Amino acid sequence: MPKYLVQVNYTSEGVRGLHKDGGVKRREVAINAAKSLGGTVEAFFFSFGKSDVVTVCDMPDNVSMAALALAVSESGAAETITTPLITVEEMDHAVSKHSAYRKPGD
Repeated sequence: MPKYLVQVNYTSEGVRGLHKDGGVKRREVAINAAKSLGGTVEAFFFSFGKSDVVTVCDMPDNVSMAALALAVSESGAAETITTPLITVEEMDHAVSKHSAYRKPGD
């Protein structure tokens, strides 16, 4: 199942909700939302810096992940940045493939 890194940034409305509900409830909501689309949450952490929350999700496909990201953004409580993740074995396979790409000027 494809893995995705999801970085979440709360809006001021989302921060108010976090204060009201607490972190455990937000994690439960994320787990249930992923599950409703056939996925799972492998990791869920609050963080400092550019992202308020960082998660790793396993989702059935890009469409399911897009549906989850859209639902979060549509709520108005948070914005997401979603990054597809690949395994080290997949990277080894990628570097074994050869492309016809040439840098400019060559």
